[in-house]
Amino acid sequence: MTTPLNIPARPFAFALPPGRCALIVIDMQRDFIEPGGFGESLGNDVSLLRAAVAPTQALLSAWRARGWPVVHTRESHRPDLSDCPSAKRERGQPSLRIGDPGPMGRLLVRGEPGCEIVPELAPLPGEIVIDKPGKGAFYGTALQAMLQSLQVTHLVFAGVTTEVCVQTTMREANDRGYDCLLVEEATASYFPQFKAATIEMVVAQGGIVGWAAPLQAVLEAMG
Repeated sequence: MTTPLNIPARPFAFALPPGRCALIVIDMQRDFIEPGGFGESLGNDVSLLRAAVAPTQALLSAWRARGWPVVHTRESHRPDLSDCPSAKRERGQPSLRIGDPGPMGRLLVRGEPGCEIVPELAPLPGEIVIDKPGKGAFYGTALQAMLQSLQVTHLVFAGVTTEVCVQTTMREANDRGYDCLLVEEATASYFPQFKAATIEMVVAQGGIVGWAAPLQAVLEAMG
């Protein structure tokens, strides 16, 4: 049996089993990170999410070099919006709603340019890509079956936004028995205080949702 990698983390060390741990990169899409997309339509400063791209790229490169499983997710909907409930599409007063045409095509619609993952983090052939209609990556998708087929027991998380889709997926994974680690620099929020609060929620009470660690600690452990 392969010896787990010991990653310094909060609330205590995270034991990463090589080959049994998948990297989950959440929603690093143009619609959230670039001007003209869904994130900006909600009134957000999308440049705040750009800070997570380079750290995620470094983590992804190290992961790929070891041939470990990688999963990319995209929050997205069918062109007819049949999987987008009105409670989601009609909420608030954005400048554009899901499905409306924007500078990068229809917002959060599969096949549109804005729905694609930013070029720096584009999936490679053979990497899993999950199109998810909700915040969590397990809802309405085959993610659980895919992870089980790979015999994955642990998950490492990067992506955006920390407090919404990343945290939701971590909580879903926690309920399904996965040990989860959030890489701090590889995640971001439109509201930096929300990112900080989410990390504290994750690691509180002995890691009630999971672990958190700096990128450098993860890379050094993978060494």
